[in-house]
Amino acid sequence: MKWVTWENIGVDRIGCIWLIRRWIDPKAEFLFIPADTKSLPKDGEPFDIPGARYSHHRGHCTFYTLLKENKVKDPVLTHIANIIDEADIAQEVNVEPVAPGLDLICRGIRLTSPDDNIALERGTIVYDALYAQLSTESQ
Repeated sequence: MKWVTWENIGVDRIGCIWLIRRWIDPKAEFLFIPADTKSLPKDGEPFDIPGARYSHHRGHCTFYTLLKENKVKDPVLTHIANIIDEADIAQEVNVEPVAPGLDLICRGIRLTSPDDNIALERGTIVYDALYAQLSTESQ
């Protein structure tokens, strides 16, 4: 399936693409479009775009929405959803100490990558490492 999101991916969209590829749609293709695009491609599933089925809902990030809507049951992924919620959505209480660091790293990846595909490659390594570390902590 083709998935569509805005270009200049950050903490939530990098996480979403990682989640989609690893747990939802391993053969997924991604199209990055400018944020001011008026008409979305009809042959793709939009995500992390306001008004899309897979977007921010009820105070949660798109990663959280994808996890719940696709019934992915994994406590480590739920923990990552909480981290991304805090990193991506301004919150007054810091519950997840790693959230600001994850956001900072993803912003740095975006700044040092020539395009979204390279940013995604680099971000995938970060999310694989985060998942691995959190998996060892939950045992």
